Amino acid sequence: MFPEGRAFALDFHTIPSRGDPTALENHYLPRRGKAGPSVLSFFAQEQESRVVCYANANLTRADQPGELMRFVESWHQVAGHDPLWLIFDSKVVPYSELSLIDRRGIHFVTIRRRGAAVIRRLRALPPQAWQRAVIDTPQRRHQRIRFVDESVRLPNYEGAIRQLAVDGLGREQPTLFLSNNLEETARALVIRYAGRNGVEDGLGTSVNFFHLDCLASEVRLNVDLDVAMTVLAHGCYRWLAHHLKGFDRSAPKRVFRKFVATAGSVTIGDQRIVVRLDRRSHNPILREAGLDRECPPVPWLNNLPVTFTYS
Repeated sequence: MFPEGRAFALDFHTIPSRGDPTALENHYLPRRGKAGPSVLSFFAQEQESRVVCYANANLTRADQPGELMRFVESWHQVAGHDPLWLIFDSKVVPYSELSLIDRRGIHFVTIRRRGAAVIRRLRALPPQAWQRAVIDTPQRRHQRIRFVDESVRLPNYEGAIRQLAVDGLGREQPTLFLSNNLEETARALVIRYAGRNGVEDGLGTSVNFFHLDCLASEVRLNVDLDVAMTVLAHGCYRWLAHHLKGFDRSAPKRVFRKFVATAGSVTIGDQRIVVRLDRRSHNPILREAGLDRECPPVPWLNNLPVTFTYS
């Protein structure tokens, strides 16, 4: 299951160091509400498949501004093309880097920090300047919004950029969306940015299930290796969930509980390796998936194929 790479949600995440005082840089730790010694990491999640495709924990504060473009170059090498969409918050890149994204023909949507002068200007607009839309996605609390769609100029950004000021999202002040895409409707852009919550959910899964924040090494390269292993494990669980009917959107923790944490026995024969799983209610879903169907010889298992049987 290789992601198409149409849209990626991007975010930074700080992994705290819990050991003795170290030479690590201080970064803001949301759970502690203050800065502390930590390793800065960067993640990219493909929105459609929800696969975490890229991570880098060997970062310093000086590396932070250019990390998004390093991801773009990395994805181009792997897939042979640039991503179609990038979705991220205001802290990921400076305005000058938005120009680099635009020059490569990549669409983006991000958030602009609310300046007092911008808010005053928006509040002074007449009521007829605001348009209305309904964001009727399931389980959304705030569905009726009003917005102002306009072009603005930003420091260090080449040319004009589309700004979407949206009121009615549950915040006291309007949310300012920035995008270089002029074709999508305001409603579509708001829904697209809302999908960025997926990367936050993915990071939450990595913290809670893969214990990402327990990587307490004071050496960034050690943490970077562990983060890479976390990305591989996340991808394996997404692959497994993709093959299990009705569980393709399930989090790794649920897939582990229902299918992986199963007792059984392993028999190594001359022709194949037989994995016999104990009886469980979800075994029929595993049988239906046929994960061992046409299994090729596994090089690191003495070139033997693997088959499953169920008690």
